[in-house]
Amino acid sequence: MQAESYPALHLFIGGEWLGAEGRDSLPVTDPATDAVLGALPVATPADLDAALDAAAEGFRVWRAVSAFERARILYRAADLMRERARHIGHVTTLEQGKPLSDSVAEAEACADIFDWFAEEGRRAYGRIVPSKFPRVRNLVVKEPVGPVAAFTPWNFPITIPSRKLAAALAAGCSVIIKPAEETPAGCLELVRALDDAGLPKGVLNVVFGHPAQISEHLIASPVIRKLSFTGSTAVGKHLSRLAADNLTKTTMELGGHAPVIVFDDADLDQAAMMMARSKFRNAGQICITPTRFYLHDAIHDEFVARFTRIAEGLKVGNGLEAGVAMGPLANPRRVEAMESFIGDACERGAACVSGGARIGNVGNFWRPTVLADVPTEARVMNEEPFGPLAVTQRFARFDEVVEQANRLPYGLSAYAFTGSAARIAAVGEALEAGMVGINHAILTGPETPFGGIKESGHGSEGGIEGLEGFLNTKYIAEGPGPAALD
Repeated sequence: MQAESYPALHLFIGGEWLGAEGRDSLPVTDPATDAVLGALPVATPADLDAALDAAAEGFRVWRAVSAFERARILYRAADLMRERARHIGHVTTLEQGKPLSDSVAEAEACADIFDWFAEEGRRAYGRIVPSKFPRVRNLVVKEPVGPVAAFTPWNFPITIPSRKLAAALAAGCSVIIKPAEETPAGCLELVRALDDAGLPKGVLNVVFGHPAQISEHLIASPVIRKLSFTGSTAVGKHLSRLAADNLTKTTMELGGHAPVIVFDDADLDQAAMMMARSKFRNAGQICITPTRFYLHDAIHDEFVARFTRIAEGLKVGNGLEAGVAMGPLANPRRVEAMESFIGDACERGAACVSGGARIGNVGNFWRPTVLADVPTEARVMNEEPFGPLAVTQRFARFDEVVEQANRLPYGLSAYAFTGSAARIAAVGEALEAGMVGINHAILTGPETPFGGIKESGHGSEGGIEGLEGFLNTKYIAEGPGPAALD
């Protein structure tokens, strides 16, 4: 049964909104109440072919539009997103669960992303390289890579699509995006704003369905010249293998398992407050969330006490309720994962300082959890928990803790807290991650690159690097021609 405050769900292909009539559908569920919100249409193979045809034609049209006019459309879309932020936020909270204030702020931040890339797209500069030959000009120009296939997850159902869409559209690319089936409506509201802003038909297409079938169908097509994926490392590797058949350009933003190093000279109040807010934001379902806390022997117990007090003071509940700081986990799979990770760690000797249990039997609510002195062989020290779970170990020496922080194959984000200027420089160089926060927890913004190394992926979203991922570099050598030689 359709929830009254939740919009009807559609595919968007060739500028047309296509409903569930005549198609299979998937239920979308509220993670706070278990209520079914709506029916999501599943794209048929014919729908996917239509989306590919639309993207090919859309690219032909859009690449010919000036960067100035492309920016005007993206600016208009950003203004509409701000006007509709409350509605977009409400829809996002219904389907994803995070507090409404966070969802509204996310919608407003999406508008900022479109603004930034609208402006940056006007600065996709080339250059002239001096030639050793007389009357020859060497030109280096930037051109859009072509139609893009984008795949986005459920944890930030409007921010992550915005990063991909804003950069791709600013560069002059067309896009077929498959948002997460668990959280479709928020992204559809962004698409509606772009459509209302005057984006030409076919430039942007949205499909839903069975992820493996859609990815295999789209990536195999020669129409697709760029793949942008955010999700797990395992799926990212699989999609990379599919993309290799056509040598399709890729950006992969994959899993993480962020270490936090707190030295004995750190400001413990600052570190505990920043890391608790970051850890339990979105119920810990963030790829850059801090998880492995390496605490100096001298301050371990005091930091755990301060951090735990903050965790226990968080109000957990339905994200639509006033004062809620942490909503439910996104789906029952995350509840099962928390039970498994915590059970395994405690069996191996970890101490459960706080939390460690589900809240109620309706919705996917979980208590913010702190486990202390977790052995290295515990699963949670090696696998990303993706939930409201912080785990600690003790250390004594700089080289020892850096080795532990860099031990895993992931390299997305890392954090450190210290009062020493020399140690700030040393730990920033030593940590193997694409993004490092030192005495600071915020690593996202339209103007800065977002991406990892090692098995956390390659390429960046955000910043000039994010735009570069949707551009090809072309070198043109211009000689004087026969007439000029006379």
